[in-house]
Amino acid sequence: MCSLALAGAENKGCLTVWRARVIREGRRDIVTVTVEQVRRLAKTLPRTEEALVRDSVRFRVRGIVYLSFSRDETLMGFAYPKEERAALVAAEPDRFLMPLASDERFNWVRVRLAAIDDDEMRELVLDAWRMVVPKRVAAAHLGD
Repeated sequence: MCSLALAGAENKGCLTVWRARVIREGRRDIVTVTVEQVRRLAKTLPRTEEALVRDSVRFRVRGIVYLSFSRDETLMGFAYPKEERAALVAAEPDRFLMPLASDERFNWVRVRLAAIDDDEMRELVLDAWRMVVPKRVAAAHLGD
């Protein structure tokens, strides 16, 4: 199983793990990521379907949701290993949130879109997508 990398260490296992930055020196300017930016990326990923469920945009593969947005589009929920989400949220509570109580049984966590940049969004989206597609599909698309 993958483990949270706290100092930018790379995981060579099943999932590229979020590199949590616990100490920040001069936070860079971040332009808020939008649902449209995420949509453009998600639409390029094989087997991805977009759905509108209870006024919330969701992206899924064969019925398994890997991305979802709050109705006000300020939060993005994404697939993330259940065993590791508490450490992720504890490392950066200003950016990441635990899932809603109704979603706690799923491999899921949420992020504030205003707290991430394009590169971070791309990493989160690709890692979430990798969790729901067959390994061979991910490898073929990403050249792994």
